[in-house]
Amino acid sequence: MACLRESDLQGYLEESGATPLRRMVESHLVSCARCRTAFDRVVATHQRVNAWLSELASPADELAVDVRGALSRVLGRVEAHANADYHLARLLAPAAVEIPWYVSLYCNVRELIREDLLGKDKLPPLALTSKPIAVKSIWGLYAKNPKSRYISVAVHAAVFALLMVTFTNKAVQQKLSERLNLIDPNIEPYKPPAPKQAAGGGGGGAREIPPVTKGQAPKPALKQFTPPMVVKEPPKLAMAPTIVAPPDTVLPQNSLPNWGDPLAKLVNGSNGPGFGGGMGNGSGGALGSGRGAGFGPGDGGGIGGGVYRAGGGVSQPAVIFKVDPEYSEEARKAKYSGTVMLAVIVDAEGRARDIHVVKSLGMGLDEKAIEAVAKWKFKPGMKGGQAVNVRATIEVNFRLL
Repeated sequence: MACLRESDLQGYLEESGATPLRRMVESHLVSCARCRTAFDRVVATHQRVNAWLSELASPADELAVDVRGALSRVLGRVEAHANADYHLARLLAPAAVEIPWYVSLYCNVRELIREDLLGKDKLPPLALTSKPIAVKSIWGLYAKNPKSRYISVAVHAAVFALLMVTFTNKAVQQKLSERLNLIDPNIEPYKPPAPKQAAGGGGGGAREIPPVTKGQAPKPALKQFTPPMVVKEPPKLAMAPTIVAPPDTVLPQNSLPNWGDPLAKLVNGSNGPGFGGGMGNGSGGALGSGRGAGFGPGDGGGIGGGVYRAGGGVSQPAVIFKVDPEYSEEARKAKYSGTVMLAVIVDAEGRARDIHVVKSLGMGLDEKAIEAVAKWKFKPGMKGGQAVNVRATIEVNFRLL
């Protein structure tokens, strides 16, 4: 595009608003450095002419116009402005900033090729001509001040004296010398609760020679109206037989259609050699080998596996390992002696359980007797060649030598 004429630049300064001439001049000045230089000269001339005209006096005020004086004042201000360092000139961007992007890209690529690939016009390495200047260190400002040492020693001495006075106080010394006795709770390892032993039992029979027949056990109930039996003639008003046991008692069962002992071996239709009604080899009008309205060995109802007493085919438990009881401190000081009677159940494993005091001595001797008997080992009572639970009474003697 051709450069602008001087008349175009003059018209740009004389016109105002967004005229076609002003838009054309502004768009051209952005990309043309030569026209910007010419425009700067036109603007400077225009400003000086306007300033000169403003210095001329009006003919109505004075008879003669001082043209030379006005021109000399304008030129003096121009020269002063040329030498002055205006802060506004610093805000104006130089002409090189407004170079088009494609021109700048072309120049950068050309310089890269010339310097890196062709090795031409390569700048020499930068040489540092500045020298470091020694400055005063900000650390150790008090190294040569003796007052800081004295102050530090005084502070440490005061803290040490305060600690000595505090910890040498009688009240503090008494607290430090107190002895705290910790009591060992002697917590034993957790042991799961032993399964609840079966209690009670019952039995029956009709004095028949064959053993009791194998069959289905009756349902447990709190009251018994009809015992289980094998009858020759069916009754006119039939009622389901029951045994006396808690309703939630679990009995061994089978799928046989007749009543009988589910633990028997043969189905022979016999009520067993027992007596008192029911079925089995016991007594009591129920089912099993015990005495009562329950089921199984034992007495008093419920399910068998209950506690026996010595006699009637049940042997007495015997002690095979014994631990002597210890004296309590209270009984030793009072020189107290006597006998503690305990009621125990010796189980099939030869251990004493459910220990209860029948005859007490007091003064801590009852507890010592229970601790000792709990460590004893017994030969269990036998019934029919099998170990059973037997109730026994044990006397523990306390004598001072």
